[in-house]
Amino acid sequence: MTRLVLGSASPGRLGVLRQSGVDPLVVVSGVDEDAVLAGLDPGTGPADVVRTLARVKAEHVATVLDRSVARDCVVIGCDSMLYIDGELAGKPASVDQARHRWRSMAGRTGQLHTGHSLIRLQDNAIRHRAAATAVTTVRFGTPTGEDLEAYLATGEPLRVAGGFTLDGLGGWFIDGVDGDPSSVIGISLPLTRSLLAGAGLSVAALWAANPV
Repeated sequence: MTRLVLGSASPGRLGVLRQSGVDPLVVVSGVDEDAVLAGLDPGTGPADVVRTLARVKAEHVATVLDRSVARDCVVIGCDSMLYIDGELAGKPASVDQARHRWRSMAGRTGQLHTGHSLIRLQDNAIRHRAAATAVTTVRFGTPTGEDLEAYLATGEPLRVAGGFTLDGLGGWFIDGVDGDPSSVIGISLPLTRSLLAGAGLSVAALWAANPV
């Protein structure tokens, strides 16, 4: 019975998986994302950036798993960043930065890039690796000054890529998405299904092995 391991502390990703019928084992990678980004070529594109971060996270988690889990499991690492104005935006470092970001993206669109990395382990050895990126266009609304300040005061924008959520308080200020909504929350179910199929795993098998 293949255990699904989520290499992320994101409550959004965990929520997507649980709502889709899978209760994963959560193992946070603890990877220094700033160090990984510093090691990338300055010309690295947004899709490659998030895919690299997801791969590093999944690889780290795969090395720290208990041997009983690594006998039969699949590790999924993810990373999301917003691409707007020719730049990638992760989690805002401060309330002021989150405020500036929202003011600059209000009424506009951006592309949310989510990297996915999958590692299949059997008998405590890596048998399969795959990685891909999902891109979804997000259409931002324009919150009033009062609404924006109230949203910033919740602290939510500081905990999420791009400073917004679709499934949380920020959902009030998202006018729509063009693409996969689950990817905006943090993990694309269609893309993950495809990666799992490449590893010889079905959704039905994960439902059976990882019931909520």
